[in-house]
Amino acid sequence: MASATTRVGPDRGAAPAVPRAPRNARPQRWVWALPPVAVLGVVFLYPLALVVQESLVPGAYAEVFTSQAFREALTTTVWLAVGATAGCLVLGFTLALIIAFVPFPGGKAVAKFIDVFLSFPSFLITLALLFIYGTVGMANGMWTDATGAASGPFQFLNTPRGVLLAEITYFTPFVMRPLLAAFSQLETAQLEAASSLGARAPRIIRQVILPEALPALAAGGSLVLVMCLNEFGIVLFTGAKGVTTLPMLVYSKAILESDYAAACVVAVVNIAISVGLYALYRVVSRRAGA
Repeated sequence: MASATTRVGPDRGAAPAVPRAPRNARPQRWVWALPPVAVLGVVFLYPLALVVQESLVPGAYAEVFTSQAFREALTTTVWLAVGATAGCLVLGFTLALIIAFVPFPGGKAVAKFIDVFLSFPSFLITLALLFIYGTVGMANGMWTDATGAASGPFQFLNTPRGVLLAEITYFTPFVMRPLLAAFSQLETAQLEAASSLGARAPRIIRQVILPEALPALAAGGSLVLVMCLNEFGIVLFTGAKGVTTLPMLVYSKAILESDYAAACVVAVVNIAISVGLYALYRVVSRRAGA
């Protein structure tokens, strides 16, 4: 008996098979990262590598680290950065509270002006302070001596206190901007509930507003600290005598003394401090859940 042969025809209801592209023909994801990495390498990494290479001249690090000028510049840079950051945190938190929670005419315009202020260069703010508190500025112009020359009492702008004032004036909006963003997300029902329970303004600020503002304070303070460590224009334009920071030391070593090896050593130290502070901020923020 002959066996019947069953022919299975194509399923007309099935969709036609789409040929898969070879795996090698698919563009890898890392290929798209090559152009920006190449630009970053040419613009930033290669010059940075040249700076590090120049700093590796035999004896350069030992010579710089044992010099009195480097130790004084490092100390001045640290205390100016810490002092300016502390001042910006206190002043920025106070001003942000007033703008966010105290109704007054023009409050929205002031908040928008802060965004514009962030785009100003640092030397412009220092120049404005010179016009006001400089030796021949507006404030000193109200006092004149016997010869008619300005001889007012405001002679602090070319001192470390003047540099500190200029940095606090310029960097405070960098703390206010994240604080205003955090305050805009704060529910007013919490403030109303605390007020209805008899809590006064200082207690509301301490127990309700401040916990919500801590991440913004940490972000703004970290940014200001790193920027103050690398600030050059403010110190240069104030003309403060005896105020030499690490960026100013790099400038004097490279431009005035033509000691490029020492300048590169100071620059590497400045970069290491900034990167170390940023890494510390990242670790602390992750552990704090920010």
